[in-house]
Amino acid sequence: MQNYDPNSVGAMAGVLALFGVLIIPFFIISIIVIIGQWKVYTKAGKPGWASIIPIYNLIVLLEIAGKPIWWIFLLLIPCVNFIFIIWTTNLVSKSFGQSEGFTVGLLLLGFIFWPILGFGNYQYLGPAGAGVINDPFASNNYQDPSTPPQS
Repeated sequence: MQNYDPNSVGAMAGVLALFGVLIIPFFIISIIVIIGQWKVYTKAGKPGWASIIPIYNLIVLLEIAGKPIWWIFLLLIPCVNFIFIIWTTNLVSKSFGQSEGFTVGLLLLGFIFWPILGFGNYQYLGPAGAGVINDPFASNNYQDPSTPPQS
């Protein structure tokens, strides 16, 4: 019988092949998410390149969501950050007039939903959807713009 040598060229080639199979899809998905976020940032009037700078991209995302900059510290605390990342993503979704279902899509299937938000017909409505007409918590004296004013 032959002795198995883990330092052999064949073993190293197998490890590199496995690494390539795992890392290439990761890079493709990452590029798709970055392109989608770049477009979302530009729709919100922020520089698109901000989506590729670590930490700064979170600061700009907080500006889009309408939250204070000091929230960045909350996003950096382990375990607490999960709550605030979900909350911030929900506010970004609302800033483009979308519901909580879209937020779930952004969180779980970001490689699909960030490009949809960036390249779709969604408009930035302001921080957390400021001025959304169909807001159920808005004041009760809403006037539909398609009807003539009442005298």
